[in-house]
Amino acid sequence: MEQKKYGYVRVSTKEQNEERQIKAMLNNGIPKERIFIDKQSGKDFNRAEYQTLKRILKDSPNSLLVIHSIDRLGRNYKEITKEWQELTTECRADIKVLDMPLLDTTQYKDLLGTFISDLILQVLSFVAEQERNNIKKRQAEGIAVAKAQGKELGRPKAEITEEFIQEWKKWKRGEQTANQTMINTSTKRTTFYKLSKQLEEIE
Repeated sequence: MEQKKYGYVRVSTKEQNEERQIKAMLNNGIPKERIFIDKQSGKDFNRAEYQTLKRILKDSPNSLLVIHSIDRLGRNYKEITKEWQELTTECRADIKVLDMPLLDTTQYKDLLGTFISDLILQVLSFVAEQERNNIKKRQAEGIAVAKAQGKELGRPKAEITEEFIQEWKKWKRGEQTANQTMINTSTKRTTFYKLSKQLEEIE
């Protein structure tokens, strides 16, 4: 009986592109409906698609899980090694890491092979966590520098412009709807009513 293949893809944010990983899965013969995608941090394994995939693997022993690289599985050293053990023992799944051929449990079943795979896994898991810590450190340093330079962080504050006042007056006179005013001033509903309240207080 042919081994069932499943793919797991992860990017850290909704803005990041997962197409490269998906293409790698398709090239390895994994049907699109068996590719599970999370757009979430790798700090832990509380991810909806991953947990669904894990339940499927548990119900379908001797399946193959394919991931692009170990940091796509996660970025927490202890969690990755623990999860790897659960997948290979409790779920009885094979795991193949595309960018690290030594991490392929379908190929290295003997004692030496298992020892090498475990060693590589330990090293890569540690590196993945260190990289995550470095990213967080760089972000914190960047925020500190920005604050020191007096830069405002986050979304820019909405301001009342002359254009907004003119469009707002049309709305107050009943010449146009609130929605039309929002479109004309390129403001969202919450921002529109917030600025409206400020104008009414001024008047």
